Amino acid sequence: MKHLSRIVTFAVIAVAGMAAPVLAQNQWPNKPIRMTVSSGAGGGLDFVSRLVASPLTETLGQSVVVDNRAGASGSIAADVTAHSAPDGYTFMMLSASLVVYGIVSKTPYDLYRDFDAVSQVAGGPYILTVHPSLPVKSVAELVAYAKANPAKLNFASTGNASLAHLAGELFGQTTGVHVVHVPYKGVGAALTDLLSGQVQFSFLSGGSIYNQVRNGKLRALAIASNKRAKVAPDTPTMIEAGVPGYLVNQWHGMLAPRGTPKPVIDRMYREIARALQRSEVVTRFEQDGTDPVGSSPQEFAVFLRDERDRWTRVVKSANIRIQ
Repeated sequence: MKHLSRIVTFAVIAVAGMAAPVLAQNQWPNKPIRMTVSSGAGGGLDFVSRLVASPLTETLGQSVVVDNRAGASGSIAADVTAHSAPDGYTFMMLSASLVVYGIVSKTPYDLYRDFDAVSQVAGGPYILTVHPSLPVKSVAELVAYAKANPAKLNFASTGNASLAHLAGELFGQTTGVHVVHVPYKGVGAALTDLLSGQVQFSFLSGGSIYNQVRNGKLRALAIASNKRAKVAPDTPTMIEAGVPGYLVNQWHGMLAPRGTPKPVIDRMYREIARALQRSEVVTRFEQDGTDPVGSSPQEFAVFLRDERDRWTRVVKSANIRIQ
């Protein structure tokens, strides 16, 4: 009887242990949630993160705290998140740049092994802009000018092996032109030299670029999207401008540490989708030239793999390395 009693006791403990995670999931969240952000304050990813953190805090009933972990193209935030407990209280907001960084660098984490996809939150297409001193008013004219003046046109990027760098390389590969890459440390520095004419063109995204176009300080030639932007309806897409298949999107999305309970991931995805339907959120995104997305975890996982495969081809073709 004592032996049977011990068996029953162990069984009760085992069942209780199995029930605890389920109970915790049902009660999730019951404390503040940390959202690591793979960039510093003030950038596009930070803007998106804070824009969705507010409605998430309201609907989840717990504070969603933005934790900026800038550095190494987002790798610092990714490493912190990958090693966090998969309990539903740590998520990470990342941009396309982190996928690119994983292609060209060895990292202490694997973006596709150590994380679970939650949702692609938003995306903003890059816009091809040139300094007004450049005598071109269309993509076709830019290509013709570049071919007539090989290696004499410079394009600015936000850093070596950044998405803006790959956008320029993809443009060269697609159109057959030879242009010179000039890397900068961030959007601000790249935009400063673009505005002064030190570099002739660039692929960048965000409201600051559209503002410079509206003010006549930059000339927009095309948008790297499959549809025109509401913020610049008169600017053609790259496809309309004669560059087939040219799509470059500075997207933003959410991941969780691998093993985060599926009910938690599904709840977070649903709340993100709800937040992106709010009129004030939609309006802020439109002003920034960004589109809300809200894809499912399954859709985002497929999207991430497609992005990795696509940019891997560009990196190999251009022989891009971290310097």
